[in-house]
Amino acid sequence: MTKKTLITLSGPTASGKTSMAIRLANLLNAEIFSCDSRQFYKEMTIGTAVPEKEELEQVTHHFIQHLSIHESYSVGKYEHDAIEALNKYFNHKDIAILVGGSGLYMQAVTEGLDIFPDVSESIRTELGERHRSYGLANLQEELKTLDPEYYKQVDLNNPSRVMRALGVCLSSGKAYSSFLGKPKPKRPFQTFALTIDIQRDLLYNQINKRVDNMITKGLIQEAHQLYAFRNLNALQTVGYKELFDFFDEKVSLDKAVSDIKQHTRNFAKRQLTWVRRKEQEAIKIKSNITNNELSELFERMA
Repeated sequence: MTKKTLITLSGPTASGKTSMAIRLANLLNAEIFSCDSRQFYKEMTIGTAVPEKEELEQVTHHFIQHLSIHESYSVGKYEHDAIEALNKYFNHKDIAILVGGSGLYMQAVTEGLDIFPDVSESIRTELGERHRSYGLANLQEELKTLDPEYYKQVDLNNPSRVMRALGVCLSSGKAYSSFLGKPKPKRPFQTFALTIDIQRDLLYNQINKRVDNMITKGLIQEAHQLYAFRNLNALQTVGYKELFDFFDEKVSLDKAVSDIKQHTRNFAKRQLTWVRRKEQEAIKIKSNITNNELSELFERMA
């Protein structure tokens, strides 16, 4: 690889992206840039499956727990920060690894996003409260009214996408779709896309085990410490929302844990949908691929 190269590693949650990214980074003398939008927050560790201390020590990671849940942050701000960091990084390195399960954030780095007006934290918080109190259908109906064109395109079962579009509509007084399709700047690096290929039954089994492990490691205690801030946008996250319902005595603990597993599987299905849309651009790899096979892959890429 003679050009500056960004290797993207996508895949659903619990598919082994963290360990694979570390293997790639060590093999290619690279550093890791996270685009997992929930691992940005330093107060959220167990429930977001932040890499273990030993993993973080193996390779330099960027954009891991660099924010507070009380800070307003958006995919547009992340795009700016990540491109700025990569430009500096490529002054002395040739290869970087971009890894995470947030497809929109990965796309922001590799392709750029349409430019939208800023959405205030108060609007984000209000939408989060409405989602929590009245459900996703309430937000879907408002989006249908404010932007019927985007309503037909968006994944209506993805709360983040629906709330993001609504936030733009409410902040600007214009339809979210009116900001789409503008020219984007060319990136000063080439992109090489990888995605982890995993059977769905194995993935779901790994998700269930991960949730059980999170509970053992102290997720309930972590969520309890964050309960007072439950209406913040950052905490509209699987693993925390369900436990907040338990604290509110809406469900039993067993039901909350079961819901975390189910909602995580639902989230993984949405991630797989995004991966499938991009699979023509990405090379599928198994989590048990050997280092020799990886080296051969990159030799062919060079």
